[in-house]
Amino acid sequence: MIDRPWECLMFWIRIGAALAAIGVAAGAFGAHGLKDRVEPEMLEVWKTAAFYHLLHAVALFAFGAWSLHTAHPPPRQAGWLFVTGIAIFSGSLYALVLTDIRVLGAITPLGGLSFIAAWAWIAISAAQG
Repeated sequence: MIDRPWECLMFWIRIGAALAAIGVAAGAFGAHGLKDRVEPEMLEVWKTAAFYHLLHAVALFAFGAWSLHTAHPPPRQAGWLFVTGIAIFSGSLYALVLTDIRVLGAITPLGGLSFIAAWAWIAISAAQG
């Protein structure tokens, strides 16, 4: 369990950095490795996955930094919802592009709901203290 703000900051920075590195690699793979292998429509799907992946990896950095500027620790559940959102939203889109199994797109909204829940949880927590 992480109780001190500095530990919380470093934990989410490590998670965010790892996910950002993977997101950059995924974006580069889409731009260079998939460019001539998939239809332009599917390349756009890949770009969307990489964009949301990187956006929420950076959000984890901000989430960790928040712990240094508040008397109350941030809700860890929101951080895990970001991680879950990246895995489900971006992961399902990456898999859809790589496998062309269209049903994978059906689980993508669950990742989007995870992102929404994380942002809502943070907004509510910030308003409370």
